[in-house]
Amino acid sequence: MLQIKGVPGSPYTRKMLSLLRYRHIPYSFIQHGLGQPAGLPKPKVDLLPVVYLEDENGELKATIDTTFIIRRLESVYAGRSVIPADSALRFLDYLIEDYGDEWLTRPMFHIRWHYEADAKMASEVLPYWGGITASDEEIAAKTAAFRKRQEDRLYVVGSNDTTAAVIEESYRRFLESFNTLLKTAPYVMGERPGASDFAIYGQLTQLAQFDPTAVAMTLAHAPRVYAWVSAMDDLSGLEPADSHWRDLDHAGAALEGILKEMGRTYVPVMLANHAAALAGEAQVHTTVAGKPWQHATFKYHAHCVHWIQQEYKALAANAKAAVDDVLAGTGCEKLLDSSTQ
Repeated sequence: MLQIKGVPGSPYTRKMLSLLRYRHIPYSFIQHGLGQPAGLPKPKVDLLPVVYLEDENGELKATIDTTFIIRRLESVYAGRSVIPADSALRFLDYLIEDYGDEWLTRPMFHIRWHYEADAKMASEVLPYWGGITASDEEIAAKTAAFRKRQEDRLYVVGSNDTTAAVIEESYRRFLESFNTLLKTAPYVMGERPGASDFAIYGQLTQLAQFDPTAVAMTLAHAPRVYAWVSAMDDLSGLEPADSHWRDLDHAGAALEGILKEMGRTYVPVMLANHAAALAGEAQVHTTVAGKPWQHATFKYHAHCVHWIQQEYKALAANAKAAVDDVLAGTGCEKLLDSSTQ
């Protein structure tokens, strides 16, 4: 039985738990802060979730990157794949998964700690997940410290008074484009979910159904998306077929809205961060939706750009042509320029 450690308030934990249920992978969920079985290794970086997998020598390792964990699980557990068989569609799924993981987390974190009602709710509720029987006094002390620590980290996602409107408007546009996409099929990848669906779902468990301001935005602009999050929670009863993947010939029209939103926000930030990392600069400066953008440089996001370009480079000529056709004019094609490596 697979062991996974996380917390309900972690979008990436929720991403993995939903995926494990869908794929019928037996698992044991260890709630962080509520004890841990002896003998489990510690991850190199203290992030959640932690999935414990055997390495090539049969030794248990603590792994933390959900994108790579998902692909590792594909090689260990057969059936009910979340990776499209068609290589071009598989690349699009990979690209949108990265958007969910690396951009949608920005409005999630920003809204949670920028607005008083959201910060109050999160700081009062989240500490209980690390100790449900803690005294009121213990929780009060944790609440103040936790809130300060999180608010002090708003710069991590680029949240400040200048970028606040950019981030919030990006979430509203995402809701509108995703709502339109869901009218064509129940999942990003068609009649069955891909890895991208679970990445988006993870962030929306918080944005659409926990944080008051973001929940209100979701219900006002896209109640369909609110309902989708609930439906995605447990897809263990869905019976997928190979024919359920989205038809690549019509994928461009269905995905156009979300891809254009990605090209408007996610792409310029990822490219600017990549350039800053290569230049050894501590800060990222760019323009998003016509407004100035600044945040600390992150090496991991630079790696993400490199990995995306490597995935594209590995495609056969016909698959590249198909991807190029879908991405043309969305802004996402700029991410594939190998000169940025």
